[in-house]
Amino acid sequence: MSTVRSFWNPRSGASPYWNPYLETMPRERLDAIHLKRIKSLLRYAYDNSPFYRQKFQEAGITPDDIRTLEDFKTRVPVTDKSDFIHLQEENPHYGQTGAMPEEYIAHHCETSGTTGIPLRIPYTMYDTERYGEGWVYGWWAVGIRPHDTFYFAFNWGLFAGFWSAYWGVRRLGGKVYSGGGQTTEGHIRAIQRLRPTVLLSTPTYALYMAEVAREMGIDPAGLSIKYTYHAGEPGPCALPAVRKQLDESWGAFSSECYGVAELHSLTFGCPTREGVHLDETNTFSWSRDPESGKEIPEGQIGENIVTTYVNNAQPLINYRTHDLVERHYNCVCGRTWAFLRGVVLGRSDFMVTIRGTNVYQSAVEKILGSIPGVSTHYQMILTREKGLDRMLVQVEPVKEYPVEKQVQLGEQVGKAIHQALKVRLEVETVPVGSLPRYELKTKRIVDQRPKEVRRALDR
Repeated sequence: MSTVRSFWNPRSGASPYWNPYLETMPRERLDAIHLKRIKSLLRYAYDNSPFYRQKFQEAGITPDDIRTLEDFKTRVPVTDKSDFIHLQEENPHYGQTGAMPEEYIAHHCETSGTTGIPLRIPYTMYDTERYGEGWVYGWWAVGIRPHDTFYFAFNWGLFAGFWSAYWGVRRLGGKVYSGGGQTTEGHIRAIQRLRPTVLLSTPTYALYMAEVAREMGIDPAGLSIKYTYHAGEPGPCALPAVRKQLDESWGAFSSECYGVAELHSLTFGCPTREGVHLDETNTFSWSRDPESGKEIPEGQIGENIVTTYVNNAQPLINYRTHDLVERHYNCVCGRTWAFLRGVVLGRSDFMVTIRGTNVYQSAVEKILGSIPGVSTHYQMILTREKGLDRMLVQVEPVKEYPVEKQVQLGEQVGKAIHQALKVRLEVETVPVGSLPRYELKTKRIVDQRPKEVRRALDR
């Protein structure tokens, strides 16, 4: 227990576990529970969803044929977002993918990606309760308790991410302060007035809020916020530089949730802040090679394939997230639930080849985060010339960086990228404040290649 406490932020409460029995359950018992629940889910989907019944028939199997987790991984077909979007477009709202009548749907959300056609996501009331609890594991792990108050710097549209966090606050028993419709300055004034203890937002928007607060003559670290918790893009458990800036800007403890809107708030930040843990009460996942489809051993990088027990209205089974993760089953925090070191390390459906070298967005981001003087505002512009992909990295320096040294900063970034990735990318230093700011997911990639060669960037 002493090892756990060294990584835990014990502001209140004695236990670092929301559910000690399940969070520390031996792997063998967890897998036995997963197999039992998967069998039940396969039967439910087969009996109620035309989509899955056809999938199983095409694969030549029935739910009764799946007797082990190995059977499940190797015999049950994988599914992909494109399968669902296609059927939903043919027959709105949920096509053949739904597993219950629409009168049972309590909440409708949609994905927030960049491909132009959102995936529609139906939830029953029970789904929302389970989805919300996924956040609670992470909050409890860092010391957040029911007496804490949550400020949502989020406009309440159709995006599932922070709606599910709202469901989580209801599950925890905390108080909600909604920032919907506020400007950034309005958020700062509301935090001053209401004195919440937890800030919920994307990590880059939290940093932008801190920047605006300082411009208003307000020290964000002197406000009431004790914790910042994030989702929607890589945050404090993925990028140490972002973690440092968040902690220092707000004088608070930062953590994050990596989720996939249509699946679940899949994971919560480990107290070590070196990665995230899978919520194994609500999901089962495994890693596979995106090309061969074969399972990847523990400790190697593979695509995260997820089955959710949350979404009864639209089951998602062996679902391709296209997220590349490094999976482990032991963690110093004491949890036995799968640990994803570094959170998401790349995308199996987004990889650009520059002069023969594979370049992932996450690799460039980690390099930028390690260079003093580079702010959290940057973007990568993709173009194609003479049949070859090109990438221009635009970076903003931090506000106090000397103007006369900005050219050298760009050169330093270029050298660091070349040294780490063994490829030269074009780098441009742009004026402070010139790149877009976002309240939801920050758009890091600007793909200006011809439409027919673009890769999907949607999660």
